[in-house]
Amino acid sequence: MKVWAGEHVKRNLDPATVNSFGDEWLRFDQSALSDDEASTIFDAYFAVFPWAALPAGASGFDMGCGSGRWARLMAPKVGHLHCIDPSGALEVARGALEDEPNVSFHRAAVDDEPLPPNSQDFGYSLGVLHHVPDTAAAIRSCVAMLRPGAPFLVYLYYAFDNRSTAFKMMWRFSDLLRRVICHMPAPLKHSLTDALAFGVYYPLARLSLLFEWFGLSVAGMPLSYYRRRSFYTMRTDSRDRFGTPLERRFTRDEIRTMMHAAGLRDIVFSDCAPYWCAVGIKQ
Repeated sequence: MKVWAGEHVKRNLDPATVNSFGDEWLRFDQSALSDDEASTIFDAYFAVFPWAALPAGASGFDMGCGSGRWARLMAPKVGHLHCIDPSGALEVARGALEDEPNVSFHRAAVDDEPLPPNSQDFGYSLGVLHHVPDTAAAIRSCVAMLRPGAPFLVYLYYAFDNRSTAFKMMWRFSDLLRRVICHMPAPLKHSLTDALAFGVYYPLARLSLLFEWFGLSVAGMPLSYYRRRSFYTMRTDSRDRFGTPLERRFTRDEIRTMMHAAGLRDIVFSDCAPYWCAVGIKQ
């Protein structure tokens, strides 16, 4: 985002949320995440990504790379990867990717124009753009960096549009809890989110696994997504979910509308968790 002398422009980021993620990724640098689990989660995010459409030696970006956990898996598959993040987590990513010669690092927000317009062969942003004040504008900023015909993959928190009323009510209670915890000092925030991982995430996830073992459907059970996830991932996501000040949620239709408005076509959604992952092609 270019700013002329004397001009005040509000950036498309929330400073408290940026600081919160910097703190989170310093604590959970993903070094304890197994390669198998990381690959499983990565494959779920990229289930609808058009790998075959990428040119040889493709250059692209990871917007909001955080600890670099997904960039670490993407870098070997492409020609060059730009890791972009406004927080101190960028240094965590730099350490995680120090052996990858085809990675560049940019400490920048989504609207800072870190890369030239129409320059990239692909882009993705996973679990990031629902944490900025203007998600639609953030998607437009990402698409602006893509060449025509390039894919953009995004994962945004869903508004439970495919869930029951009871499920939505449980989320409303959890969100009240988030609004309290996210403003606490970091040590207390870490302790409480760890307690939630141990006392809520772990038992419900493993109960879902038990029900699945008996042949029962667990699709509607809270936290069933974590039934085969490690406790480390539960701790990470508990800290992410309850420790972040700014969180927005979108229906599938709202995401499609924002992607269309940003200049994306041929939009495809994944019908598997996590919801919602979608990919579109720049016009």
